[in-house]
Amino acid sequence: MKILIATDGSKFSENAIEKVAGFILSDTSNEIKVITVVEPFTPMAPDTFGVAIDYYREAEKAASENAAESVKKACDELQEKFGDLEINIKSDVIKGKYPKHAIVDEASEWGADLIVVGSHGYGFWDRMLLGSVSSAVVHHAPCSVLVVRGD
Repeated sequence: MKILIATDGSKFSENAIEKVAGFILSDTSNEIKVITVVEPFTPMAPDTFGVAIDYYREAEKAASENAAESVKKACDELQEKFGDLEINIKSDVIKGKYPKHAIVDEASEWGADLIVVGSHGYGFWDRMLLGSVSSAVVHHAPCSVLVVRGD
């Protein structure tokens, strides 16, 4: 079974990681891929209020570093849980796409059998303007989706 886990470092994503870590995956042919998405940083208007393009570059760099940290933490937790089973765990940080599109695209390209996502995340604009990432994944995924709720 190929399980794609999408994380953003939020508590809900951590719950999704814990849920997968609780699965009994005794078959070593199972694969897990942990991804996170760094959304594009684009100014609402050119040079709004004198904000330099360097600000956006620094913000994107910080987001990329946080994303890499989030994926590493998730992979380490899974590796610790499944260490004896030698399950193949991969990771990727996808840049420049919107999360709901990137998750569905990655699941299609990788051939995932299951996508696991948290029910909420950090993406303010996505939730407020475009709708929930988890909801979009459920409606457009090429495979089954497990949406993990938080505490």
